[in-house]
Amino acid sequence: MDLKRENLEAYLKSLYGADLKLLSMRRMGETIPTTEDVKGFGYGSPLLVEYAAKGKKGSAVLSTMRVQYGFGHDHFSDRARILIWQNSTFKKLHRHVPSLDVGYFSGDGRLVSAGQATEYFLLMEKIEGKEYFFDLERVKEDGATDLDHERVVALSDYLAEIHSVKNDCPPLYQRKVREIVGDGECIFGILDDYPDSPAFLDPDELQEIEKICVEWRWRLRDKAKRLCQVHGDFHPWNVMFREGTDFTVLDRSRGEWGEAADDITAMAMNYIFYSVQKSLRLTGDLKDLFELFFENYLEKSGDEELLRVIAPFFAFRAMVVASPTWYPLLSDDVRRTLFNFLENVLGAESFNYRDVNSYLA
Repeated sequence: MDLKRENLEAYLKSLYGADLKLLSMRRMGETIPTTEDVKGFGYGSPLLVEYAAKGKKGSAVLSTMRVQYGFGHDHFSDRARILIWQNSTFKKLHRHVPSLDVGYFSGDGRLVSAGQATEYFLLMEKIEGKEYFFDLERVKEDGATDLDHERVVALSDYLAEIHSVKNDCPPLYQRKVREIVGDGECIFGILDDYPDSPAFLDPDELQEIEKICVEWRWRLRDKAKRLCQVHGDFHPWNVMFREGTDFTVLDRSRGEWGEAADDITAMAMNYIFYSVQKSLRLTGDLKDLFELFFENYLEKSGDEELLRVIAPFFAFRAMVVASPTWYPLLSDDVRRTLFNFLENVLGAESFNYRDVNSYLA
């Protein structure tokens, strides 16, 4: 990225006043200042900036984070998070160099301040429709229609389509596998939220589950060829249907690239969940929809390996729907059945989607 002198000066004026004059810029470690644009800024040393404002000279250091894969710096949002954090905390620690501001570069090279932010917001287009979980509630009570089968095919077709876009970047796949186990929104974080000694679990059961999930992380680390485009949170509350099979998805919040099993289990777990609430088994039309979802996806994607890597992703989704925080009205029998499922799936070499009830036992 090239840093234009006029853009930097305009930014500094927004902070220190319209009378500011940019005197010079030079990379840290260099001795000769320049009054020209800086080529390739962001790929080398931070920039020492010297200016005059209100009759006084001042200096500051402008730096960015280098784009790199690994160490949790993979995405634009990762780097933004770190810089926002630094701006907030540097000045709070005695003897620490203070941050003067944090900002971002726009597409046309302008520098824009974000230093006064206290919270961030997102503005989205309004979408008409009805969340898919309403369909599942109806099927649980009244049974499925032809449209329900058509919608399952549409959903699994959609996933097969987006998952067909691959990416050769092992650090991103390893990150997804690491996060499904260790992230605060995933397995470790969900289990930390469980109450102490719940009646439906044995002592130390959660600890043993965590150990097995870590083992699965190491089993999946070398599967990086599976890295594909994902939604990241493809559950029935994030899918809005209109007429027929026309739908829109919401809340893509866990990354652009990942493991196909994450999307598959986010949706498929709910066919099991709604059926277990009624009978502690996967039965009837919900069983038919569950199996159709898998059969159609596997046919369209050709991804038979999915069944050998799916276990920790199913475990995560089962932990979510069994959670006393997220679903406080469930009976202990339902929660226990869901934990039977996740533990049995974690213990299997491959998942048999035609025999889910053997995992629920």
